[in-house]
Amino acid sequence: MKHSEYELQVKVCEYINTKYPNVLFLSDTIASIKLNVMQGARNKKIQKSGFKTPDLIILQPNKNYKGLFIELKTKSPYKKNGEILQNEHLIGQQNSINQLNKLGYFAGFAWTYDQCVEIIDTFMSDIQIL
Repeated sequence: MKHSEYELQVKVCEYINTKYPNVLFLSDTIASIKLNVMQGARNKKIQKSGFKTPDLIILQPNKNYKGLFIELKTKSPYKKNGEILQNEHLIGQQNSINQLNKLGYFAGFAWTYDQCVEIIDTFMSDIQIL
């Protein structure tokens, strides 16, 4: 079984480790693992209800944002008109992205390696030197 979202995540993490070796980040590679019923129930019990944690979290503020969150996909989650696809999971992820943006983070979807790199490089080009 091919895990193309997982593979994209690994490739993006390798890029960050190479280009930004001192930047702290988290990657949700566990998302590619299927939890059994008991594990799923335990995980659901301790997680914030309704919040969908993005796949990649960069713990580096820049001049405009507190940090960077990217929800990785294998294809665009948007319709041609720019609206989110009518899928409960995607809508939940978009709601979480909106919450993070309101809190002062930069958050969004990305579905190609080049897109991820562009978002990361643009974000990192404006970091604060502490």
